[in-house]
Amino acid sequence: MLNIVMISTGEEVLYGDIADTNAAWLSALFFEQGFAMTRRVTVGDDYEALAKEIEMCSLSADIVIVNGGLGPTSDDLTAASAAMAANVGLEQSDAWVAEMTTKYQQLGRVMPDANLKQAMLPEGAELIDNPVGTACGFMMQLNRAWLFFTPGVPSEFKVMVKDQILPRLQTMFNVVDSKVCHRLYTYGLSESSISDLFQVLILPDGYSLGYRSSLPFIEIKLFAPQDGIQVTALLSQMIALLGDNIVGEGCPLLETIASLLPQQASLALSEQSSGGFAINWLQDVPALSTKLAVSEVMADNIDDHAEAEELSTLIALRAQRLHLHAPATYTLTTGPSSTDGSFMLGLTTPDGCWCQQLVFKRQYNNYNRRWIIATVMFDMLRRHLQGEEVFGCYESLDRIATETL
Repeated sequence: MLNIVMISTGEEVLYGDIADTNAAWLSALFFEQGFAMTRRVTVGDDYEALAKEIEMCSLSADIVIVNGGLGPTSDDLTAASAAMAANVGLEQSDAWVAEMTTKYQQLGRVMPDANLKQAMLPEGAELIDNPVGTACGFMMQLNRAWLFFTPGVPSEFKVMVKDQILPRLQTMFNVVDSKVCHRLYTYGLSESSISDLFQVLILPDGYSLGYRSSLPFIEIKLFAPQDGIQVTALLSQMIALLGDNIVGEGCPLLETIASLLPQQASLALSEQSSGGFAINWLQDVPALSTKLAVSEVMADNIDDHAEAEELSTLIALRAQRLHLHAPATYTLTTGPSSTDGSFMLGLTTPDGCWCQQLVFKRQYNNYNRRWIIATVMFDMLRRHLQGEEVFGCYESLDRIATETL
C-alpha cells in the first residue's frame, strides 16, 4: 500500500481563515483512483518549518503533494523550502518565463518583475505546466518520495492534478485498487437514521460507504471496484431503503429537477420567508435558471393577505399576481414566517395546488433557515415531477397544516 501525504501551506489555511477545500477534493479523487491518502498536514508561511516537513515526509512517504506557496509575493516560500530540503539551489526556468510573458501579452499587459520568482525552481526539478495561471508546478525526487508541488488556487490546482499529476502517478505506480463512486443525495433523514436503515446492507469485499453531511443534505457514496458486478443490486437496495428522501441519484436536488422538467416548462418564484435564497440558488444551475420566467422577493414582515384563513388563499393570490407578469408552468411560493418559527410553502401546477405549513423542531441561524425553507419548496416540485406524494417527511420539521386543491 502506497504511503501518500499532502502538505497544505499558508497561514490562512493553518488558522482557518479559509477552508482547505483542496485537501478534501484531492483526498476524494485519489481514493477513487486507488491512491488513498494516508496523512494530511498543514504548515504556515514558515520557510524552515516547511523545509523540515518536506524532508521528514520524503523519508517515509512514497508520494507527497505540496499545495500552495508558489505565488510571486514574499510569503510564497514553497520553492525555496523545497530547495532547502533537498540541499540544492534555485535556478530560473527560462521556458516558464517565456510562458508567463506570453500569458501577459495575451492580456495586453507587461509582466511584473515580481512574477520572475514563479520561474525559480529547485535545481533538477521537472516543471509541471499550469495552463490556467502563472504559478507552474514542479516535481522532484527526494529520499524515497516523489514530491509534487502545486498552486493553491483551486481552479489551477484541480486542472494540474487531473491533467498533469494523476496521469504521471498512474504511469509510475501500478495501482489496481481504483474505485468508482456512486452518489445518492438525500434530504430529510439524519446520518444516524440512515445508518440504522443500512444495518441490513452486506457490503462485499472491495466495497465501502462514505457520508458527506452538508446542511441540509446528506450525500451517500458507494465506492465499488471498477468492474463491480454487485453495484446495481446494492444501489437498488439502498434506494429502496431511503425511499422518497432521495432527492438525486448521481446529482443534487436542483440538477435533478432540471432533468425532470418538461422542455417547454417555466418557473415562477415568490419568496418571503426564504428571503431570495431560492432564486440565488437556482441561478447556480444554468439548465434551471433559463426556466425562470418571473420572480419576486418580499420582506418577511409583510403579509399581503394577513386576514386569509386558508393557506391556499395566500398561495393562489401570489400565483395569480405573478401570472399577470409572466405565465409560468410551475409557481413556487414561500409565505411569511410566524413568531413560533413556522413558515408556509406552496406549489401551483397545471394539475393543482399544494400548500403546507411547517415548523422547525430545532434552532437554526438565519442563513440555514432560509436554505432549509428553499430546499423543502424545491423538494415539493421534485416530488410532483417524480409522481410522489408532494408532502414529504423531514426529521427536523413538524407539519402543522396542509391543503390541496
